[in-house]
Amino acid sequence: MRLVIAECQVDYVGRLTAHLPRARRLVLVKGDGSVSVHADDRAYKPLNWMSPPCWMSEEAIDDTSPEWATAVWVVTNKAGEQLRITVGEIEHDSAHELGVDPGLVKDGVEAHLQELLAEHVTTLGEGYSLVRREYMTAIGPVDLLCRNQSGESVAVEIKRRGEIDGVEQLTRYLELLNRDPLLRPVHGVFAAQQIKPQARTLAEDRGIRCVTLDYDKLRGTESTEFRLF
Repeated sequence: MRLVIAECQVDYVGRLTAHLPRARRLVLVKGDGSVSVHADDRAYKPLNWMSPPCWMSEEAIDDTSPEWATAVWVVTNKAGEQLRITVGEIEHDSAHELGVDPGLVKDGVEAHLQELLAEHVTTLGEGYSLVRREYMTAIGPVDLLCRNQSGESVAVEIKRRGEIDGVEQLTRYLELLNRDPLLRPVHGVFAAQQIKPQARTLAEDRGIRCVTLDYDKLRGTESTEFRLF
């Protein structure tokens, strides 16, 4: 990854046009070819970017370039769209080899929930049976693929804390799995220790059933918390 902090202006030329006037910014050039331009706000969101596959080249400045410019970086994608970064004074320019990222790993509780639920799959309903854990799809693994008492496929997404992002993730899995004639119809179950009301509302609106998991019960132990009933 290359990190550059510099005075720059950015122009996007494609289906739409966009212009960022001259300012001090961070430019990230990643190993996959993507380029993104960041300000010191907006959290993780870039001001502008070009997704891979794309290629970066450097043009010489000419009479049309601003007098403060030292170079023009042109990032072009396969559709011919361009991100043109006019660079002035560079304050920092460094390259770093990050290596292959292992990807997101579920935390211990979440991974253990998956293992326990696979062992006690009837927690989801009478007649449920496990087909496979970590059922791989083109966009990632489904936590559990099961069959219900009617023999229909059920995709189960397991979270420690159920939020809207988890529902969206399961929705994408369901859209993909339901294209497979050997699996469809595929139903969805969103299982978590806690499910936020907004996530539950979205899931139910999309026909996804929500199940609240009792971690202690799945482990075969009783909670030490006091309960009224």
